[in-house]
Amino acid sequence: MSDARSAHTASILANGLVLVAGGENSGGVLNSVDSYNLSTGMWTTTGRMNAARLFYTASILANGEVLVTGGWSGDNLNSVELYNPSTGTWTTTGSMNVRRRYHTASTLANGSVLVAGGYNGNNLNSAELYNPSTGTWTTTGSMNIARSVHTASILANGEVLVAGGSNSGAVNSAELYNPSTGTWTTTGSMNAAREHYTASILANGLVLVAGGLGSNGHLNSAELYNSSTGMWTTTGSMNIARQYHTASTLINGLVLVTGGQDGTSSNIESVELYNPSTDTWTTTRSMNVARGRHTASTLSNGSVLVAGGLGSNGHLNSAELYQST
Repeated sequence: MSDARSAHTASILANGLVLVAGGENSGGVLNSVDSYNLSTGMWTTTGRMNAARLFYTASILANGEVLVTGGWSGDNLNSVELYNPSTGTWTTTGSMNVRRRYHTASTLANGSVLVAGGYNGNNLNSAELYNPSTGTWTTTGSMNIARSVHTASILANGEVLVAGGSNSGAVNSAELYNPSTGTWTTTGSMNAAREHYTASILANGLVLVAGGLGSNGHLNSAELYNSSTGMWTTTGSMNIARQYHTASTLINGLVLVTGGQDGTSSNIESVELYNPSTDTWTTTRSMNVARGRHTASTLSNGSVLVAGGLGSNGHLNSAELYQST
């Protein structure tokens, strides 16, 4: 990449390019943007964001544009902008009603984007909806629990599962957003409170959460959410406890967890695979470089592109590909 970066986002565009934007490095918060072309294996710089930002979200809209929201750049942001892949440029759109970082953003079936929670000096329970047709934000129902550094997963029935995160410490509560009513309903709590973890939707519809930071340190535990019962079930634990890692669902149905930070606060290169059929984790080949707060993108050929992050000696501009067998 043109810039070393961590705490950035990576979005897979309709044309297959991977758009990596923002984040930070030793020089500060970034507005630079790179795109990766799988066919050539090359990175190309594209238009810069109007605002440098990290701890923000990036969402693919139905029209193929990328919506980035909020984040932090010396202050919490409510600014929002759109990337047009056809022109390689960014345009400002309507600002959120609330400044926030460490929030989630989910593209709903109707094309709108749900932003929930986050932090702006306080953990937030507020949520709002972006309408791509009007470029405006509307407040929707608030979550029952304020939270940041949580996850949001879109279920097969269209509801959004928000779980865990931080509210003066890690929380285990979970709740469901119903787009039809604009309201939140409490569902079963996770067995372990966790923040800075991952959530992956499996082919069978279950949601796998793994790792993170709990009330007693880094976690290697994992659990599954069943939307039919609203309950969580403990599954096999990872071999290494970690936070700031990534989790990618592969085309063969396995989940690839890469890197992160272990219990000694060291960034790690270890990689492992979760098999939903056996509920077990298997160590696979390590990355070439230890990294945390990186991104991982599952590409059309089944490989996973890992980019940037924090390594043993600072921010990284390197990238590598994992090819499943």
